[in-house]
Amino acid sequence: MCVMRPQCSSLMRQAEYEEKSLEDGVVAEAGELIEKGETALARPSEVLPGVLHILPLANRPFFPAQIAPIVLDQDPWQRTVEAAIESGQHIIGLVLVRNDEPVQARADDFCHMGTASRIHKVVKVEDKLQIFVEGLQRFRIDEWVSRERPFVVRAQYFPETSYKEVTELKAYTVAVINTIKELLPLNPLYGEELKLFLNRFGPEEPSRLADFAASLTTSSKTELQQVLETVHILDRLEKVLVLLKNEVEVAKAQMHIHKQVEQSIETRQREFFLREQLKAIQKELGIAKDDRTAELERFDARRKDMVLPEEASKRIDEEVQKLSVLELGSPEYAVTRNYLDWLTLLPWGKYSKDNLDLEHARAVLDRDHDGLEDVKQRIVEFLAVGAMKGAVAGSILLLVGPPGVGKTSVGRSVAAALGRQFYRFSLGGMRDEAEIKGHRRTYIGAMPGKFIQAIKQATTANPVIMLDEIDKIGLSFRGDPASALLEVLDPEQNRDFLDHYLDVRFDLSKVLFIATANQLDTIPAPLLDRMEVIRLSGYITSEKIDIARHHLIPRQLLKAGLKRGQLRIDKNAIREIIERYAREAGVRELEKRIGAIARKVVVKMLGGQQPPIRVGVKDLQQYLGKPVFRFERPLTGVGIVTGLAWTPMGGATLDVEATRVHENTRGLKLTGQLGEVMKESAEIAYSYISAHAEEFGASVSFFERAFIHLHVPAGATPKDGPSAGITMATALLSLARGSKPARALAMTGELTLTGQVLPVGGIKEKVIAARRARLSELVLPAANRGDFEDLSEHIRKGLQAHFVSHFGQVVPLVFPTRKA
Repeated sequence: MCVMRPQCSSLMRQAEYEEKSLEDGVVAEAGELIEKGETALARPSEVLPGVLHILPLANRPFFPAQIAPIVLDQDPWQRTVEAAIESGQHIIGLVLVRNDEPVQARADDFCHMGTASRIHKVVKVEDKLQIFVEGLQRFRIDEWVSRERPFVVRAQYFPETSYKEVTELKAYTVAVINTIKELLPLNPLYGEELKLFLNRFGPEEPSRLADFAASLTTSSKTELQQVLETVHILDRLEKVLVLLKNEVEVAKAQMHIHKQVEQSIETRQREFFLREQLKAIQKELGIAKDDRTAELERFDARRKDMVLPEEASKRIDEEVQKLSVLELGSPEYAVTRNYLDWLTLLPWGKYSKDNLDLEHARAVLDRDHDGLEDVKQRIVEFLAVGAMKGAVAGSILLLVGPPGVGKTSVGRSVAAALGRQFYRFSLGGMRDEAEIKGHRRTYIGAMPGKFIQAIKQATTANPVIMLDEIDKIGLSFRGDPASALLEVLDPEQNRDFLDHYLDVRFDLSKVLFIATANQLDTIPAPLLDRMEVIRLSGYITSEKIDIARHHLIPRQLLKAGLKRGQLRIDKNAIREIIERYAREAGVRELEKRIGAIARKVVVKMLGGQQPPIRVGVKDLQQYLGKPVFRFERPLTGVGIVTGLAWTPMGGATLDVEATRVHENTRGLKLTGQLGEVMKESAEIAYSYISAHAEEFGASVSFFERAFIHLHVPAGATPKDGPSAGITMATALLSLARGSKPARALAMTGELTLTGQVLPVGGIKEKVIAARRARLSELVLPAANRGDFEDLSEHIRKGLQAHFVSHFGQVVPLVFPTRKA
């Protein structure tokens, strides 16, 4: 709401009309108030009501005897105006509010004193109400009747009394009148307002004169409210006189500026108007400012919208003072200017509002990704906790999975779901601690670290920052970046993050950090302890087909400049590409193959072939060449068993082979680039089967004479881990029995010397690998039953899993007909 000054020509005409109405005693019908914009005039003898409806004023208070229109939004305040009119007296209370948004005003925001005013006219203008009011008396809010709109209070009034016997009044009154006279030649608008006042009151009414004089000034709303709240006439006149004197000084300063008088004006208000006039002259004439002045003003303008902590504000003041005295050509000037540029470009205290709508988050994740149902559910749960707390802060997520499964895009989708800015940088190969915490300003070319750069580019202090390839961070003589990350990724420490370049603490506690990795082994334990791990396994064929149709093909068509419908790849062709050209956990290679097809289609179209061009299974060799992978059933035979393994690229199947070399001496040879843990697993399997050969239907003398060679293809790939224990034991048993496994199955599990089968990791990746190899029967540790049952239904569909806790349970599954 704003109080409009009657000095505008249109409003002056309204005021003159109202004055004429007052003189002629024109009384309109109250029932036509809203429609015609008129109401009954005030009678001085009428008693003011004890209960008042009140309206908020944002810019300045309204004074008794003041007549002016006020403009306010219709929707929030029409009911208040109607209630005041329906009371019969048309009295409304006008009270200043402390904030600048009257629509959001609450009861506690109102000042405790205001002016009871009579409504003379109400006019609807679009979605606004223009109300012409006349101030009557001061009042104090004694009690709130309604603390919600429409606001209603009990009022205590302060009627003006006779001041004939107050001897000091004449001196104050004369001083006020003389000061007003000083204002008249400086601004002709004051003369128009004085005429309106003298038409209604005389100089012998000191209370009305004091209020009128205060309303003339352009003082702050706080100063004007103090005048309104001062009931004692002498104190009020004294305050008004001070405000008038200040107004005279301001008006004189304006006159000096207009006359272009170059002189020093000591008061702050004079300096303000001189600067503003100088800016206007320079802008009008196109006179360029010197670099120093332009930069100082730019830094000062940036500070106005910031919520600076005390430390940062003090540092900026010091650097601005330094910049103002340095020579433009000195190296220190450039260093200081760049430092101030960074300090004032950071979004101090600026935060974007989080969108914590879980349905919206689910919709964004489903739109951007096919499959990954368990990961989506985990992220929705994470956001649900943030919604319950009211903010998503102080969290560090770690997405672990093979390349190409969508870790980075999941992080981007989380940012989109929250409505936050997104910034990504890679930690792979980073060896310098200064990349994290910045360089000290003493070095040439110094700059802040990656995190402060991310905050600056995001323009908010709570973006989503993705730390890609955190498992590939380096270490050198320049420092340990992984250790430097400990401060950044600790919610208890990053609220006071200190960048070496800024040398001022910045709050990173509202930032959502999302890291990605292919494996956890290379991440330092203290760093891993600060992050919440979410695993992304590979995709099965059906999921890859959906991803290709919904995301990869449209993206590659766009890159190749093709329109939808010009290239059509059959569903069976997509399946063939997945199984024979892009057999991986992720979809990166699949997208490359689709891109290769799109490029060849563009060549054909430019050669004259008309679209649409359809690509079927038979056409793939024409576009992609011979298949990279051949469909190979797992090997079968005596001493051959299929195992399941986890790799950073996803799950894989391993055919463990065992054969007897000779019977000259007993022994065991291991090949296949096996790691130390896997070699120990092979030795445990050999010892266990040797000790229990007879129990499992093998000859006791077999292991006493045979030299056995155990090999794990492919030989060029390093392998390690204990999960192949039962696989190697079964291969040795098959060799000793001289019989191959009765049916095709795959197995995984760690074996102990007593035959116990212990749980292993990577169950989802291994199950997906079994599906890819078309193995429908699995042997898993009993302790991993929960991991298997947690898998999505479409992954488990068609698979039969046998859960074993002892190797004795494996034997009847592989060799159903045991020898006695």
